[in-house]
Amino acid sequence: MLSVCIITRNEAEKLEKCLQHLKKMKAEIVVVDTGSQDHTKLIIEKYADIAGEFAWCDHFAKAKNYAASLASNDWIFTLDSDEYIINYNQKELEQITEQSDDMLWNVQRKNLYESDGDGRISTIWIPRIYNRTCYQYQGRIHEQLRQIQEKEIAHTSIRKTSIVIDHDGYLGTPEQRREKAKRNKRLLLLDLEEFGEEPYTLFQLGKSAYMAEEYAEAAQYFSKGLEFDLDPKLEYVIDMVETYGYALLNSGQKEMALGLESVYDAFGNTADFKFLMGLIYMNNGLLQEAVDEFQKAAQMPEGKVQGTSSYLPYYNMGVIYECTGNNEKAKKCYKKCGVYEKALERIKHLSYSSKKNG
Repeated sequence: MLSVCIITRNEAEKLEKCLQHLKKMKAEIVVVDTGSQDHTKLIIEKYADIAGEFAWCDHFAKAKNYAASLASNDWIFTLDSDEYIINYNQKELEQITEQSDDMLWNVQRKNLYESDGDGRISTIWIPRIYNRTCYQYQGRIHEQLRQIQEKEIAHTSIRKTSIVIDHDGYLGTPEQRREKAKRNKRLLLLDLEEFGEEPYTLFQLGKSAYMAEEYAEAAQYFSKGLEFDLDPKLEYVIDMVETYGYALLNSGQKEMALGLESVYDAFGNTADFKFLMGLIYMNNGLLQEAVDEFQKAAQMPEGKVQGTSSYLPYYNMGVIYECTGNNEKAKKCYKKCGVYEKALERIKHLSYSSKKNG
């Protein structure tokens, strides 16, 4: 059997939503409170099979490892209280617990966030199901599963599951995001002081600064992280390169962003990167190059960020054509955006202008 382990603090409403999504799953539910002052404990009593308390010490890994230690089973599925399971297969879960103890299992997480006033979704795969006899969490924040030193594992096998979860932790007011980023940065700097400059820590520092809309600082952390010899296939490395590009654009360093041309061969095989390069060319006034990249992005399979292979490149091509006076081409591009609200507004504007001038 599987034990779902959750640590939580002052997120009663989100926790209840999370646990309601878990109700149908045949799994033990372990919830550890780390010092809530709202009605979290009542929610835990209502849903959890095992409840625990952990004195918060600014260390997410220690809290998650404690939650796992309370479980009745060795196979652990870690979930956050702002995550909601939207798809799973019970038979698959039962089969996972019969596999080798040294395997890690990825789940698909859909991050909900806002960008330029639009609701967006980005998708990542992260290891969340593991056997506690082989792995435990390390790191004060943005903790990662690491092999227990006493265990001899020649090669960690990571496989994907059909599990899909929604995550709304990146939503909220700008002030809420800044406060969360401030907390994250403080803990990451403690890790940096203890363990030295490691690329993953620098990456997460960059992400925290980006969340706080401190784009120049974010770009500095990403730049430092990318100085290491990194595997371009690792998901966090891909994320670091792409977010670095956006941080440069958002901090007015558009010419420096052109430097990402040098890593095109390593990272340019996704809609996300091609769309980013289109934006970089567009911001630098290289309009034909921008159109070329947007067209390539539109022909790619769905990227991690929703829309980078569909309505977003077409919308930006429409903007380019409209700005250069080719309204007919612009309208064709906008129409390919479907129900994307900004494109519909541009179509309405062009149609009105055409009637007025006609």
